[in-house]
Amino acid sequence: MVRGVPTLLISGASSGIGREVALQAARQGTTVLVLGRRAALLDELAAETGGRCIPIPVDVSDTAAAQRAVDRAVEATGRIDAALLNVGAGPSFNLAGGTAAEILHTMDANYRVTVNMLVPLIAVMKRQRSGLIVHTNSLAGVNGTPMQGPYSAAKAACRLLIDTARIELKPYGVRLMSVYPGFVATDRVSDDGLPKPFEISAADAAARILRAMRGRRPDVLFPAPTATLVRALRMLPKSVAGRIMLRFTPPEY
Repeated sequence: MVRGVPTLLISGASSGIGREVALQAARQGTTVLVLGRRAALLDELAAETGGRCIPIPVDVSDTAAAQRAVDRAVEATGRIDAALLNVGAGPSFNLAGGTAAEILHTMDANYRVTVNMLVPLIAVMKRQRSGLIVHTNSLAGVNGTPMQGPYSAAKAACRLLIDTARIELKPYGVRLMSVYPGFVATDRVSDDGLPKPFEISAADAAARILRAMRGRRPDVLFPAPTATLVRALRMLPKSVAGRIMLRFTPPEY
């Protein structure tokens, strides 16, 4: 099993990074509680892992439904040793033409769904006096990214929430970790038309996340070339960083 993680809950497990983490963790002997909206895909995942994955269909944008899903997970396995909060979406659009509805939808699709899962998981792990909660953030949540402004803002909000929870939950034995992937090849972003330097596969991202879970670092940024660029941009004057970022924006935008 994943070292020290007999049971792992994953929200957003029906595709992309979440699915790959579920597959790899199940192969290592971990019991994986897989949450997602698409029940058929979760059933396929369970079959592919020989029953190591327990499907729990749910739309975690619904606060009450997210609570019920966590309750079902505890009923199924008795405890939740670790959880990966992996739900989010970031449609690409320029703020020069974006609407308030689009911006707020992106916030809900990233921040609200994180809160909906985080709160019931905190309650479970406080009772257990142990547990690890991992949030899939993004390098876009470190710096504002052209064509990803609302997504960057939502991920930045998640970053600060997790950073605060890490401090407040330490006395209860609950650890929190944020992982910050760069560009990952998933169906969601395959046709958005944006350049993706140093893109990695979903399987590679999943392996890196599982390795991070075995360590003690609170933040893990990858891959190295993109993470280094993001760190460098934060140290530059905003006018200089902005000119560099524009080079990653297609001229048609």
